[in-house]
Amino acid sequence: MESSSFLPWVIAAVALFWAIGAYNRLVRLRSEAKHAFAVLESELTKQIQLVQECVPPEDEQTPSQFTGGSAFWGGLQGAAAQLQASLAAARNRPLDPERIAALGAAQEVLSTAWDRAERDDAHDLAGPRLPENFSGERAQRVHVTQAATEQFNQAVARYNDAIAQFPAILLAWLFGFHPGRGLRARQ
Repeated sequence: MESSSFLPWVIAAVALFWAIGAYNRLVRLRSEAKHAFAVLESELTKQIQLVQECVPPEDEQTPSQFTGGSAFWGGLQGAAAQLQASLAAARNRPLDPERIAALGAAQEVLSTAWDRAERDDAHDLAGPRLPENFSGERAQRVHVTQAATEQFNQAVARYNDAIAQFPAILLAWLFGFHPGRGLRARQ
């Protein structure tokens, strides 16, 4: 009789230890995804800084060679500002699908603006061409950002897989773990 009353306690203890382990795994995977986002954020910030170095703000004493009232170069600056704002919003909740979608859209806008700036006819429309070192630096930044994006996407996928598995899905629901969204890798 005593051995049968001991069995529910053993089952309860096993369930409790499983729940603690599963919860810790979900927290760890979410933390890994947030860390991967921090690395990605750092790389995207470097892209924004490159735009700011490339197209410095114009002041009255030393006008930039790339401004001069051109909406074209202003578009590159505007795209960088949009990326910076989207990045700031995503920083607070890097697994929020809407914020990551906005960040991806801002990334595409900046990419398009860079592509326009690097085209051969850009200097005809907007003044001087981009110096070669900026194009090379941009290519390097894009490559590193693609690697960081892939790391982030993999971390988000592992997190999403974990919260979708039964019975961990019950803990995810109970403690408010929601699926994240990765960024589309730019080709």
